This record gives sequence, C-alpha cells and structure tokens, in this order.
Amino acid sequence: MSTDTSPTAQNVDLSDLQGQVEALRSDLADLQNQDDTNRMTIIATKGSLDMAYPPLILASTAAAFDWDVTVFHTFWGLDILHEEKSKKLKLSAVGNPSMPMPNALAAVPGMDALATRMLARKIDENGTASIQELLDLSLESGVELQACGMTMDLMGYDAEDLYDGVTTHVGAATALQHMADADIQLLV
Repeated sequence: MSTDTSPTAQNVDLSDLQGQVEALRSDLADLQNQDDTNRMTIIATKGSLDMAYPPLILASTAAAFDWDVTVFHTFWGLDILHEEKSKKLKLSAVGNPSMPMPNALAAVPGMDALATRMLARKIDENGTASIQELLDLSLESGVELQACGMTMDLMGYDAEDLYDGVTTHVGAATALQHMADADIQLLV
C-alpha cells in the first residue's frame, strides 16, 4: 500500500487549480481597488450656540481632507439647519459646568442672554466663522447634512425652513447605515 501524497498521486485537476488561482487574483484585485476614502458620521443632537460648532468644525475639516462626511441632525440639533433659528442660537448658563458662575446666579433672568452675548462677542473678536459660514463651507465641501424626518415632523419643520442643500426627511435606518459604513462615528 502506497502512502505517497504527492500531487500526481492525488490526481490534482490543473484546470481546477488554475480556477482557484484566478479567483484569488480577482479577490486581490478587488481588495487593491477598494475605495480607501475615510468616512465619518456625526449625530448632532444639541442646538445651542456652543454645541453647534463641534459637528460643523469636525465635518468641514474632515471634508477638507477628502473624507466622506455625513452629519445627521436630530431633535434640538435640527435647529442648526433651520435658516431662522440657526441665526438665534443661544448659550445656556444654567447647568453648564464650564460657565464661570454658580447655577443659582446663572438662573437669574437674563443670564442666558448675557452668556450668549459674551460668547458671540468672543467669536466675533477671535474671527471665528459663524454658524452660517460653517454650514456654507460644509455644504460646499460635500458634507451631507441630513435632517431627521421624525424630528422634522415632531417640530413642525418643512424642508423650506432648512438651508438649501440639506437632505431632508432622513430616517433612522438610513442614519444607521451611514454609521455602519463609517470609519468614525461621533455623537455630539
């Protein structure tokens, strides 16, 4: 009885082997041709003046590096995309641990307006881009700004209320798909 296990002893079918090699070459070519674009999805949930900046700065910066960026705006984050409300975003003094005042003082009527004016002045003095400028830059850079459909309905917003170029009535399933395909997912 022979224990020879050489290829000739096993009667290897060369055409079968060639097919396997071609399949491997094809798989390798597909891997080499894959799009190596970085993808980022940001979920913007807050619409205060101080919380409007992070998603827009991150999105526009990533887009400048040729990243594929989507920002899904839901609940109060939708106010960032609202043409009128985005111009009147406020800063809350109460419950803000970074405010240099105790909550008892921050709760005094007019403190939110004062805090908003102080931040707006700092933004202006520093030459920091406005929310509207960051929105324009993001859209021009190819960032997909999405408005949650459920939140639009809940808040009574129409597509006409939002900036031109915003993708409206996006559902949670679509947002989840973007997140699943992204290299980076952020909740702001």
